Amino acid sequence: MAEASDRDLAMGKVGFVAEHGLYDDAKSKAAERAEAAVSDQGIRTVRVMWADQHGALRGKFVSARDFVLSLRNGMDFSGALLSMDSANHVFPPLFVEGGGLGIPELTGFPDVVLVPDPTTYRRLPWADATGWVLCDMYFGNGREVPLSTRLVMRRQLEAAAEMGFEYVAGLEVEFYITKREWTKIGQEETGWPPVAPPVSMVAQGYQYLSEIRLAQLTDILDPLRDNLEEIGLPLRSIEDEWGPGQTEITFDPMPGMGAADAMILMRSAIKQICHQRGYHATFMSRPLLPNVSSSGWHLHESLRNLSGGNAFQGDSGEILSPAGRQFAAGILEHARPMTVFSTPTINGFKRFRPYSFAPDRITWAVENRGAMIRVQGQPGDPGAHLENRLGEPAANPYLYMGANIAAGLDGIRRQLTPPPMVTSDPYAEEAPALPSSLWEAVDALDHDSFFREALGREIVDFLIMMKRAEVARFLSTVTDWEQNEYFEFF
Repeated sequence: MAEASDRDLAMGKVGFVAEHGLYDDAKSKAAERAEAAVSDQGIRTVRVMWADQHGALRGKFVSARDFVLSLRNGMDFSGALLSMDSANHVFPPLFVEGGGLGIPELTGFPDVVLVPDPTTYRRLPWADATGWVLCDMYFGNGREVPLSTRLVMRRQLEAAAEMGFEYVAGLEVEFYITKREWTKIGQEETGWPPVAPPVSMVAQGYQYLSEIRLAQLTDILDPLRDNLEEIGLPLRSIEDEWGPGQTEITFDPMPGMGAADAMILMRSAIKQICHQRGYHATFMSRPLLPNVSSSGWHLHESLRNLSGGNAFQGDSGEILSPAGRQFAAGILEHARPMTVFSTPTINGFKRFRPYSFAPDRITWAVENRGAMIRVQGQPGDPGAHLENRLGEPAANPYLYMGANIAAGLDGIRRQLTPPPMVTSDPYAEEAPALPSSLWEAVDALDHDSFFREALGREIVDFLIMMKRAEVARFLSTVTDWEQNEYFEFF
């Protein structure tokens, strides 16, 4: 092997990718294309990114030269990020053996290695001479970090392939666009966590799917449209939702990992592009703003036969095939613990309200927006699929989709029969209730054996520990509600 240069030694571990066989032929060819694109496009900086346990992007902005080296060597990265909740509070006991998580390689939380997935490389049109790539995370011994959520979904995609299926998902995501009211950040805004930025509303709202309301936002929607399309996301529609400034974006169906990667990139892109233009976009489900309605993430999903064709397509008398019904049965059976993956924030559970177009119990129905699972299509329809309405837009897509795939495949393997469909009011059904809080959902996951086996004990125990620490912080905080309710009265 040729002698390593000083620059090689400063970037990851020399020959790490080849040593551990981390690129197959497709990725090796994609790496060559990415290296050529960096040169052809005049790229000076590449954002080398990793999607963390929350579904947020973390990483470094590296020089074009060092990005090319990372395709061979990976990039050293702090493993301490795995120990942080959504406000960057450290929740496990870091320096005990196994990092408090029972994983030997995490003792002391040393550096890990990020390895770019070159198939995700693209140029960012809103940033000067800048490329972007998504990474997978490995320990120095070459083992993929089991807390990496992209790994969780990859394993479920592999399980589906072993059964002869490819997963297909379409995104339907709601979020709020507001106008940022500060021009500089004062000292009072830099607490831990920092206070929410002051914003004003950009539309009056309450005229659902209104051309006029949507047209009022063209100053920001047009650049969002142009940039999302330029980075290769299959934009289908931009729609006016119920609340003031509440917007919905949908994408054409995408196979496999591409759908989850698209969600990660889309959220980050929207927040950046809005910020550049003086706006603030939030994917928080129910922001504390006047006269808002909750935002959801409706996950449209199906399986495609590897031999061709929609595996959920029914015959002339049924919308769904037996596989489609069994997949739905698996999701319904595992719905309560699944809510930790679909609705991972305390705020997200405030969306589960009767008569709110969000579910509050475990039901399914044809074309009914109050049910947890909405079946879409007609008998014999090649586009027949399921719409899971559990999700909040802040969910980590690798966990949300991965848990859906795992539960659905369990239904197919066991040939589960779903409960009868709701034919009238889903909010009046005698059906099991969804968890009403994050702590109730975490308890359901903790007492569940299925997801520990399907997704891995390490990732499930890790998420339970993290979410319980988050809940404890919340429950120890005095809220405005408590102050208003008790301070003067008692």
